[in-house]
Amino acid sequence: MALDEPDRAQVSLGAEIRRRRKHHGLTLANLAAQAGISHPFLSQLERGYARPSMTTLERIARALDTTQVSLMLAADPARAANSPASAPDGAQLVRSGEGATLPQAGDGAGYARLLVNGDAVFYPQEQSLSRRDYGEHFQHEQDEWLHVVAGDIEVDLGGRFVELHKGDSLYYAGGIPHRWRLVGSDTAHLIVVQASS
Repeated sequence: MALDEPDRAQVSLGAEIRRRRKHHGLTLANLAAQAGISHPFLSQLERGYARPSMTTLERIARALDTTQVSLMLAADPARAANSPASAPDGAQLVRSGEGATLPQAGDGAGYARLLVNGDAVFYPQEQSLSRRDYGEHFQHEQDEWLHVVAGDIEVDLGGRFVELHKGDSLYYAGGIPHRWRLVGSDTAHLIVVQASS
C-alpha cells in the first residue's frame, strides 16, 4: 500500500530492510526479484512510502534470511521513537493502539499487530481477518499457535484443512505451510503466537 507521507514506523521498517539488504550485498532489483515484488515498490518501502502486507513482509524476510517478526519489530512506533512503554525491568508493556501493525494482504482484509516491543522467547500477535479467500502460504522455521477469540476460520496446513471456531486453538510445528481464511459471517479475531528463532 502506497503512502502519501511516510510515518516513523514505516521509515524505521524501511531502514531495517535496507540495512539487511546491504548486509547481504543485494541490490534493490536482486531483493525485489527474490521476494517476488516490484523494484519500485521495494524502493518506496525502503524510503517509508509504502506499507507491506504480512504476506509481502514474509517474502522479504525469507529473502533476507530473517523472520517476519524481526522486521515487524523494526516497525514498532514505540521503538522507532525510542520511547519504550514504562514497565518494570524484565517486563514489556504494549498498550492498546501500540505495537507494530501491518495490513493483511488484500483491501480491507484485516491487520496483524505485534504484542511485544522487543526481543522475547515468543512473539504474540493480535490479528483481525476479513478475507474470505486464501492468500499465499506462510512457511517459517518457528512453531506457531493460534487461538480464535471471535469468528470462524478455516486453516490450510499444507493441504489439510481444519475449521476453527470461537475458543478453538491450533498448534503446528515450524516448517508446515499454513494460511487461513474467514468462513463465518463476521470478522475473525485471533491471537497468534510464534516461537522466536
